[in-house]
Amino acid sequence: MAQTPEKKVKDKIKKKAKDAGAYHTMPVMTGMAQNGTPDILLCHAGYFAGVEAKAGKGKPTKLQLVRLNEIRDAGGTALIINEDNMDTLDAWLAAPHIQTSNIEFWE
Repeated sequence: MAQTPEKKVKDKIKKKAKDAGAYHTMPVMTGMAQNGTPDILLCHAGYFAGVEAKAGKGKPTKLQLVRLNEIRDAGGTALIINEDNMDTLDAWLAAPHIQTSNIEFWE
C-alpha cells in the first residue's frame, strides 16, 4: 500500500525526533482525545512541541490552529511542518529552549 504524502511527512518528522533523542507520540483520535490535537507531540530536553504535519499546499483547519495557539500560549512550541520547511523542525530540535512558532504564516 502506497504512503500518502502526509504520511511521508509524518514519518520524516518522527525520524528526525528519534535521531535527536526526542520523545514523540501520535495521539489516536478515538473519541477521548480533543479534536484538533496536533498530529505529533514532542518532548525534547524538557521542552514541549505540538507538530501538525501537512503535505504540499495543505493547510491546517481552524480547530487545529486553535489547539496550536493553546500550546503556544501555554509556553510550548507550535509548529506546522511540511516537506518544504523541515528546517524549522531541525532548528527546534537543535535548540528547543528557544520558543518558536511558525503558525502565524498559516493563519
